[in-house]
Amino acid sequence: MEKIAENRCFGGKQQRYTHHAESLGCDMTFAIFLPPQAEQGAVPVLYWLSGLTCTDENFIQKAGAQRIAAELGIAIVAPDTSPRGEGVPDDPEGAYDLGLGAGFYVNATEAPWSQHYRMEEYACRELPALVAEQFPVDTARCGIFGHSMGGHGALTLALKNPALFRSVSAFSPIVAPSQCPWGEKALGNYLGADRGAWVNYDACELIRRAEVLPAEILVDQGADDTFLEEQLKPQLLVEACADRGIDLELRMQPGYDHSYFFIASFIEDHLHFHSRNFKFLE
Repeated sequence: MEKIAENRCFGGKQQRYTHHAESLGCDMTFAIFLPPQAEQGAVPVLYWLSGLTCTDENFIQKAGAQRIAAELGIAIVAPDTSPRGEGVPDDPEGAYDLGLGAGFYVNATEAPWSQHYRMEEYACRELPALVAEQFPVDTARCGIFGHSMGGHGALTLALKNPALFRSVSAFSPIVAPSQCPWGEKALGNYLGADRGAWVNYDACELIRRAEVLPAEILVDQGADDTFLEEQLKPQLLVEACADRGIDLELRMQPGYDHSYFFIASFIEDHLHFHSRNFKFLE
C-alpha cells in the first residue's frame, strides 16, 4: 500500500492510497478521512460508495463531510467505483453506464467482466480487511452509505452483510436495478440474461428475502432529480420496506437535483444518523 496524498483537514487527515487488489486483479485507489480522535484510539468507520463516472475523489472534494466527521469522530473510507488499468474492459461503445466508473458493486459472472469486475468482494471483504489492519477503526461500529449507483451498492451490501455494515443510508439510490434502464444494462452484462441472478443485487428484492433486516434506513432524494421517474423509483423501496416493517425515512427534498450540491446540503444529517446508530453499538 502506498500513500499518494495527505492533507490536514479539520484537525484530522484526508489521505489517499493505492494498493494491489487481489479480488479485482488490478491496482486500486481509495481515500480515507481520519478524524482527530483517531490519534487517541479506534473510531467508527463509514464506507461511502459513489455513483456512475465517479472516482474516490468526488466525495472527498465535493461532499463537505470532513468537518462533521471530525466533530463526531468518524472515519470515512471512499473507494473507487470500478477496477481500472491496462486490460480492464470498458464499454465497447464508451458509454458512461457500463465498464470503467460503473462497477455497480457486483461480482460479475460473465465474460469479459468476470476477471476484474468483482466490486462486491472488494468492498465487503478485501478493502475492509485492509482498512482494519492499517488504520485505527472500530469494525464493530461500521456503516455504509452512497449515492445513486453507490446508493444501490450501500443498500444491497448492507442487506447482504448485516454483521459488517451495522448502519445504512443513501442519497438518490437506484433501489430496483432490475426495473430500470441503468440496472438492466449493467446487470445484464455483468451477470447475464438470467434475471434470477439479478435479485441478489436488487435492494427491493433483497428486502423481501432477507432474514436479518436493518431497523432503519435514511434516504434523501431530490424531488427535481431528472433521473427520478425512469431510473431511481424510490416508491418501490417504500413499498418493500413497508411490507417487511423496516423504518424507512424517505425525504423528498424540493428543488434539489442529482448533483453533489444536493449531497453537500444534507450530508450532515446522514453523518448524525450513523453516529446515533453507532452509539447504540457501544
